[in-house]
Amino acid sequence: MIPNTFSSLWKTLAPALGDHLWQSTLVALVAALLTLALRKNHARARYWLWLAASLKFLVPFSWFVALGNHLAWRSPVTATTTALYYTVEEISRPFTQSMMAPAKGALPSASSTHLLPLVLIAIWLGGFLAVLCGWCVRWRRISAEVHRATLLVQGREFDALLRMQPDAGITRPAELRLSQSTLEPGSFGIVRPVLLWPEGISQRLDDSQLQAVIAHELWHVRRRDNLAAVFHMLVEAIFWFHPLVWWVGTRLMDERERACDEEVLASGSERQIYAESILKVCEFCVGSPLACVSGVTGADLKKRMVHIMSEHVVRRLDFTRRLLLSAVAVAVIAAPIAFGLLHATPSRAQSQDESAAANSSAAVSATIRPSELNTPTYAGSKTHMIRMMIGPGKFDARNVTLRALIQEAYQVQANQVIGGPDWLDTAAFDVNVKTGNSNASDAHPGKLMAEHVALIRSMLQALLADRAKLALHPATKDLETYSLMVADNGPKLQPAPAGESDEPKEQGAMHMGRQQMRMQIGGNQVYGIGAQSTPLDDFAQQLSRQLGTPVINKTGLHGRYDFNLHWNDGKGSSNESEPSLMDAVQEQLGLKLEPQKAPTQVLIIDHIQNPAETQARD
Repeated sequence: MIPNTFSSLWKTLAPALGDHLWQSTLVALVAALLTLALRKNHARARYWLWLAASLKFLVPFSWFVALGNHLAWRSPVTATTTALYYTVEEISRPFTQSMMAPAKGALPSASSTHLLPLVLIAIWLGGFLAVLCGWCVRWRRISAEVHRATLLVQGREFDALLRMQPDAGITRPAELRLSQSTLEPGSFGIVRPVLLWPEGISQRLDDSQLQAVIAHELWHVRRRDNLAAVFHMLVEAIFWFHPLVWWVGTRLMDERERACDEEVLASGSERQIYAESILKVCEFCVGSPLACVSGVTGADLKKRMVHIMSEHVVRRLDFTRRLLLSAVAVAVIAAPIAFGLLHATPSRAQSQDESAAANSSAAVSATIRPSELNTPTYAGSKTHMIRMMIGPGKFDARNVTLRALIQEAYQVQANQVIGGPDWLDTAAFDVNVKTGNSNASDAHPGKLMAEHVALIRSMLQALLADRAKLALHPATKDLETYSLMVADNGPKLQPAPAGESDEPKEQGAMHMGRQQMRMQIGGNQVYGIGAQSTPLDDFAQQLSRQLGTPVINKTGLHGRYDFNLHWNDGKGSSNESEPSLMDAVQEQLGLKLEPQKAPTQVLIIDHIQNPAETQARD
């Protein structure tokens, strides 16, 4: 049970996670190219590029795509429907059983492949906890040292702090604490940072060197480098398996130290004095064990010394580079939003409202009321008939659930309708819709026009929105679907005779021309389908209703066929000699149903009310 749950979760999340990883990797590579273009500019510009690349790992592009979808839903989009004509007569015992329950044994059994997602999740969780625990131990060690340190309110260090704070633009006095440890000078904390100062270092620094070191730490506080480091540490913990994340962290450390070096030098410190102060601190102290505790000795020391002592002039961002950065920023945000706009699926609730207005003039009547469940019975038993029929200019359903009605209105299967209250699968309703255009098919006896069905289904959507207050939205999920394929021994189908009458032989049968398909469920739960001149695409749709999940015709057979199919649903039938649906399709028709996972559009119910309660209030 648990492996299957993790397997389903993994199959749902893995494609989205894969997309997010390659998109974030691409953004990081673009940031790397931009930093090359800005290598002669201020380090703070390159730092913000690396920080943006880091934060991208926490912000999926799918959020922007969803925003584009939301904006696009305001524009009316005409939904496409397929013309399908059928009558379904079912017997339910009891009624609360699903009309489209999957056949027994339809899903593949658990195998060792189901354990792979569980193993991968366990490995990721182990790495995540290891990284997090390591940082927590270091943080507690430094925190304990801060609490043991002595608060300084006088002395050389305190006086230098007061002098340097205005130059760094800090109006709120920072707290200075004297530590007995050899940990380098650093700023600890995020909301109220504390400057931790090792006791013995002051004796090794003259006043100008001491001021330079304190100025460096104050610029870390001013830039809120500790907060940015915490965000990237979170990225490293979540994506610990991605080497690029750790490389970005190194680049962030390099550029933030260079940025502070540039600010200290710009404030008037001499290059040689500043470089000597850093070297003396490195000689006496140990570096900070955490990126979120900003020190003075971080990054590549040799490269920092070269950068500090070089006399080259750091360029400001010119108009061309500003324009380049602005264009890239707009493209990164606007591209996924535009993708969402161009590939948007309209809000179903909005489509319903538009359909209600567009089709109100075509409707003669549209009613939905609680079903008289106790009256229709089958062969005098206590079972009840479930009937749904589309005909010329009309739709009639008896004893159907609202979930089944939603499936019919939107041409989806049972597992494509997600959410909703429990009564959605138990409360029975009778539905009748008439368009007033039933005579339009008189010129074509025995053949219903596709526009009639499209109109009726559009009216069903409007009826659900008006009487049941249905609101839903589309999404895409990996679902268990089936492919209808030719079995290894070849098909056993009988091609339909050519030249026969186009008149259907049975009233209410699924037909287009001579085409018929009738499904009957007997009182002993033996199912059967009788088909005449039926294409396999339509047969796949009928199988979809029975299995409750999409079935796609991949047989490559394009003709029309006559066949009969009968099977046992496996729910305590008295006729257990009949095969299951999966076996019956292969044994009787020479076809097979192959299960597979596929990205499938689903409908998620946001709100629905019981039509009986709505009518009572009205």
